[in-house]
Amino acid sequence: MNRPAWTILLVLAMLAHPAYGQNQHPAGHGASPAPAAKKADDLDDLKGLTMESIQKEGKVQEITPGTVQISPERQQLIGVRFGTVEKRALQKVIRTVGRIDYDEKRIGIVSPKISGWIEDLYVDFTGRFVRKGEPLLTLYSPELVSTQEEYLLALKARKDWSKSPFAEVSEGGNLLAESARRRLKLWDINEAQIQALEESREPKKTLTLYSPFTGHVLEKMVNQGQFVDAGMSLFKIADLSVVWLIADIYESELPAIRVGQQAAVQMSYYPGETFTGKAIYIYPYMDAQTRTAKVRYEFANPHGKLKPEMFANVEITVRLGDKLAVPEGAVIDTGVRKVVVVDRGSGYFEPREVRLGVKAGDVFEVLDGLKAGERVVTSANFLIDSESKLKEAVGGMGHQH
Repeated sequence: MNRPAWTILLVLAMLAHPAYGQNQHPAGHGASPAPAAKKADDLDDLKGLTMESIQKEGKVQEITPGTVQISPERQQLIGVRFGTVEKRALQKVIRTVGRIDYDEKRIGIVSPKISGWIEDLYVDFTGRFVRKGEPLLTLYSPELVSTQEEYLLALKARKDWSKSPFAEVSEGGNLLAESARRRLKLWDINEAQIQALEESREPKKTLTLYSPFTGHVLEKMVNQGQFVDAGMSLFKIADLSVVWLIADIYESELPAIRVGQQAAVQMSYYPGETFTGKAIYIYPYMDAQTRTAKVRYEFANPHGKLKPEMFANVEITVRLGDKLAVPEGAVIDTGVRKVVVVDRGSGYFEPREVRLGVKAGDVFEVLDGLKAGERVVTSANFLIDSESKLKEAVGGMGHQH
């Protein structure tokens, strides 16, 4: 396009502009106030505004570094939601898995204190339930028979020597009888058996071994007719009325675990049923591969539903007391710091760095940076924080320029 054409277009544009027409009216013929004065007022109103602050939709105006103002229309458009910083009773729920195990304090070994042959085996298979005092087997021992005979002879001698006029002889009979009686008791022959021997005056050929407590036979290491030595393990019996649960607790959650805390356990074997136990021991070492520590819980098991080697889902509720808390959705974790967008009122929002404690459910404990009663953004806070950072960056560039 040539130069004359450009000149014609420029003149037409000036004639079409309303301000150009108003400037042609002379004073006194209904003209507007002096254009120079109005232009100065308009310039004063525009001072300090940026291009973004005069946008018709979503007008944003920076008032202090990092703080932005967002109109109600734009808040609704981007879906801003709010929560409140408040003091509340916090509790942390730790979920993990565990394994049912025997109570080591309720496992016993049955072994004889004399050698001999098994004549009768009453408990003849592994897993059988036995009660305390129930006979397990009979043991024939020549040594036991000879000791019973010695005791009977000692009783006869004590009776005969008691008539002696010499005190030393009478006392010797008593000592001999007590020595033989003591040997029988050391071989687990009870008072009733000794009394029956005294009344019958006939030595028993076999010794009956009884179960020391109620439980299930975990191991049976003997068969009928077998010769056994003194101290040999014959039965391993476990009382399952109380069992242990060994739970794996992650290293980060271990500080919240205390002895005496309650734990709730659920299993796929018993849907909808919950078992409750308490922590009795925290193991003093960690698993190097899983970075977990083992915690021992004790559970009452009166009906035998909890069986060793069962796996269970464990839920531990840790009460933390009354703490200042902020909703989880309000926290922006950058990896370096944690930021919460605080509602300052009148559409102003301030991104603020905070220091948080433990996470309890859907809230975080507040250690520093927030006060009770402050309103925070729980939705669209990422957008507000990003806009705040952009404002700071643009403002910094302007100052450098």
